[in-house]
Amino acid sequence: MPAGENRIAWLGHATTLIEIDGVSLLTDPLLRRRTAHLHRVAPPLSALPPVTAVLLSHVHWDHLDLRSLDRVGRGVRVIVPRGVARLLARRGFTALEEVDEGDEVRIGDVVVRATHADHDADRGPFGVSAPSLGFLVLGTSRVYFAGDTDVFDEMAALAEGLDAALLPVAGWGPTVPAGHMDAARAAEALSLLQPRIAIPIHWGTLAPLYRRRVYDMDAGARFAALARLSAPEVDVRVLRVGEATSLAE
Repeated sequence: MPAGENRIAWLGHATTLIEIDGVSLLTDPLLRRRTAHLHRVAPPLSALPPVTAVLLSHVHWDHLDLRSLDRVGRGVRVIVPRGVARLLARRGFTALEEVDEGDEVRIGDVVVRATHADHDADRGPFGVSAPSLGFLVLGTSRVYFAGDTDVFDEMAALAEGLDAALLPVAGWGPTVPAGHMDAARAAEALSLLQPRIAIPIHWGTLAPLYRRRVYDMDAGARFAALARLSAPEVDVRVLRVGEATSLAE
């Protein structure tokens, strides 16, 4: 792809690299072979590309992995939900910004807006509890990163001129609990969001330690098939882990 072109790379699970207008945003970095009770089945990353800032959607272990953040660097700018900065500050991170739903921050030539997410999150009985968020990245391209969420009616308000939607389509266990989208629910979300491009995320990467394989390796393909029925005008791009796609018209 041409240098400087707006694009998105899927790095596994909910980790994506959104590159718009010279800004590189890394979402929910999970970069190592294991976190908590989960292990990475998909190939690990050989190298981490340059990162302008990190967007963290919520505090669950498979989205906020401290050792992965260490790898990105403790001086990197990190945008987190309200109530999370203290956890990262104790670990030595110095460029932390807390946001609530509706808040906006400028990062280079793009604006990042925190959005609603229908997902309860905490870090165990003695850990951090904080709201979950999605993020709109607004520049010459407009990208919605859903984080973890179920479908909610207000998604329709995010649809204006949306170039790409990054939507979770599975989990890491045998079922997808409340507060998440499976492939069918993610396909329903397309009728509200009306993006030009949809990219399934949060699938095909992690499994519990007692399993060698991911529970649902067909989630991306099933989402694409269902999307052809519910939103045939949307260009669904099922990426391999580590693959990037251009946002050019």
